[in-house]
Amino acid sequence: MTEKSILAIIGPTAIGKTSVAVAVAQKVNGEIIGLDSRQIYKDMPIGTAQPSSAELDAVPHHLISFRSPSELVSAGEYAVWVKQCITDINNRKKVPIICGGAGLYLDALTKGIFEESITNYEIRERLSKEYDKDPNPLLKKLTHIDPEYANIVHINNKKRLVRALEIFEITGKSPTDHFTNQSDQDEQAINLSSRYSICTILLSIDRQLLVDRIRKRTKVMLQNGWIEETNKLREKYSDDEAHALDSIGYRQICQYLDGEFTMEELEEEIVVRTRQYAKRQLTWFRNRSNPIEMNIEKFENVNDIADEIILVWKKFYDQQ
Repeated sequence: MTEKSILAIIGPTAIGKTSVAVAVAQKVNGEIIGLDSRQIYKDMPIGTAQPSSAELDAVPHHLISFRSPSELVSAGEYAVWVKQCITDINNRKKVPIICGGAGLYLDALTKGIFEESITNYEIRERLSKEYDKDPNPLLKKLTHIDPEYANIVHINNKKRLVRALEIFEITGKSPTDHFTNQSDQDEQAINLSSRYSICTILLSIDRQLLVDRIRKRTKVMLQNGWIEETNKLREKYSDDEAHALDSIGYRQICQYLDGEFTMEELEEEIVVRTRQYAKRQLTWFRNRSNPIEMNIEKFENVNDIADEIILVWKKFYDQQ
């Protein structure tokens, strides 16, 4: 494999992507680039399940905990950062490994970003307020203009629903139109697929086993100070500033702090929301990312999974 070969390890939340990526990176002299829309933020290590200190020490990580929770980050910005990370890693004669579960970010990397698909914060704020009043009309509108994308976006996913309608209002094109009409000749497209050989591995597992992992991880995160972390963020940032708090877990903890949930109800609500999110992630990746799916149940440990991924990656590269 050469510097034109990139590995992407993707999968649903709580499946163990980071530990697998670290094991692979250690075997191939690699560095990890985060593919996560929340792990990029500072002051949120627990609730965003950022790599542990041991994992960060074991392998260099990029795009982790480097932006303020008050800053909005677009998929286009992220794609630019990843491109720079890949260049820097290649210059050090290391191997770039992309790891995470943000489907929209992966689309930005592999399908490109249009210049006209820019951000308009006035439109976004208006749509956000409309969503807070009643999200159903917004989902109905998206279903009308882009039924394919609306089938993927859950009504509780405020960020993605609002962003889809924002794109349509700015450009007159639906998100699916943007992805479908993308061409490699578009000078504004940041399309890694046109420059690199990208092997995308989708980690999967039996649904009930994944739910068990989600439940166990949620309990550990709460025990490790997730509520205190959320409270500190609320004290540091106003409601209008802390965009990153509009995420699964943090949103429910804010409700708990406001007296809307008991501790038992909080934990169960987070598990349910996370389980639903994991299902949507798998649907997105299977429908849009053309991945090589790998069921991790058949392996005894992370090291075995890493060995299999490297083998599949080499076969993929040889066929290019």
